[in-house]
Amino acid sequence: MTETTNTTPSPTVWHCLSYDDAPAGIDFLTAAFGFVAEAVYHEDDTNTKVMHAQLNWPPGGGIMLGSAPPREGWPDIRGKGSAYCVVESAEAVDALFARATAAGAHVLREPADEDYGGRGFVVLDPEGNQWGFGSYAGE
Repeated sequence: MTETTNTTPSPTVWHCLSYDDAPAGIDFLTAAFGFVAEAVYHEDDTNTKVMHAQLNWPPGGGIMLGSAPPREGWPDIRGKGSAYCVVESAEAVDALFARATAAGAHVLREPADEDYGGRGFVVLDPEGNQWGFGSYAGE
């Protein structure tokens, strides 16, 4: 038997997002896009505020998010995030688009073939963060 080792390092760069209603954001991201909630830490027993959450993207990587009331002296970044996630094929792009729109994602750009290769689409989540999904995995 040959032993194999995973040479792909764990993610060290994460997209981080802030939500007014982080529990609803987590529900949307798992239902619409297929993220998997790996860890969710609530501020208290009411489970209305999320101090930190890690949502894994099944093909690899993920995002971190939390409830973020505006802080004095900090810019308000709620609803201004953007992320791009790679899916395995053009067919998977179309299937994910159908799933996302069924869950209520607001369409900015429907699935289209890109001049540089791959197929992708762009939607907004309920709090205004932009999500791009496509089969283009970079150079």
